[in-house]
Amino acid sequence: MALQRTMAYADANDLAIIKEAAAQSNVGEAEIIRNAIHLAALRVQRRSEPLRMRRFASGDPTFAARVDEYLANDFGGRSERPRPESS
Repeated sequence: MALQRTMAYADANDLAIIKEAAAQSNVGEAEIIRNAIHLAALRVQRRSEPLRMRRFASGDPTFAARVDEYLANDFGGRSERPRPESS
């Protein structure tokens, strides 16, 4: 990775936190700042890309009505929406 020098102003409290973190982790302050810049750049890049959701056919005509139930089961919670009555 080719590095390029730049200058930025930072809050004194933030710099103190970075300095302390660098001392505790035996990593240079510059490395912490480079990592933070990299993460910020990735976050901005992701926001600028369109959200791509794949579509699929479940074959279950009641799937959309029961999506809360599926999600609750997967995440260990309870579905708040009552199940539709089948006839």
